[in-house]
Amino acid sequence: MSIELLRDREVAQILSIAVSTVWEYASSGTIPKPMKIGGSTRWVRSEIEAVLAERMSYRGSV
Repeated sequence: MSIELLRDREVAQILSIAVSTVWEYASSGTIPKPMKIGGSTRWVRSEIEAVLAERMSYRGSV
């Protein structure tokens, strides 16, 4: 099993938001909190993609 980890700027690109907004969303629980690995902070790609898919599903129901 391979888990792809993302930096904050990669999360920002996927969600089309600013890097500062990534951190705000993580603090507020809008997106999953990142993991600390050594001196690095990373998000799990599948978790971020799940957030994006959930947001897109709301578009169809509005």
